[in-house]
Amino acid sequence: MAEAQGTPPAAVKGGIVAYLCVEGAIKAGEFYKKAFAAEQVHINPPDDQGRTMHVHLHINGASVMLSDPYPEHGCPYVPAAGFSLMFPVKDVDSWWQRAVDAGCTAAMPPQDMFWGDRYAQAKDPFGITWAFVGPKKG
Repeated sequence: MAEAQGTPPAAVKGGIVAYLCVEGAIKAGEFYKKAFAAEQVHINPPDDQGRTMHVHLHINGASVMLSDPYPEHGCPYVPAAGFSLMFPVKDVDSWWQRAVDAGCTAAMPPQDMFWGDRYAQAKDPFGITWAFVGPKKG
């Protein structure tokens, strides 16, 4: 059986890597390019059902990995709940606005928080909540 040709594997960045199962991993990777300046560094080609087992992105200096659900292999789709991906940035407002302009839902607009950071949240079309954190404004 011939192995499917995709992009070559890339270095994994970060101490902890988020591996997200989303419906539409290839579409999510394309969306993350627009919303979060992601760089797609590896992708397995889609199968005959349009699913991919692996998309590897670099976002903000770290690896984020995606796959479609494969219930027949014990990896069903489960909606995201109870977590967010922390996105440390220097300018919370501009990154949050970029995400919202790209199609994320504004969950919490940027604001200076009591713990000393500027903070905002946006939910992407794939159900993942992104929490932007950075220095307070002036």
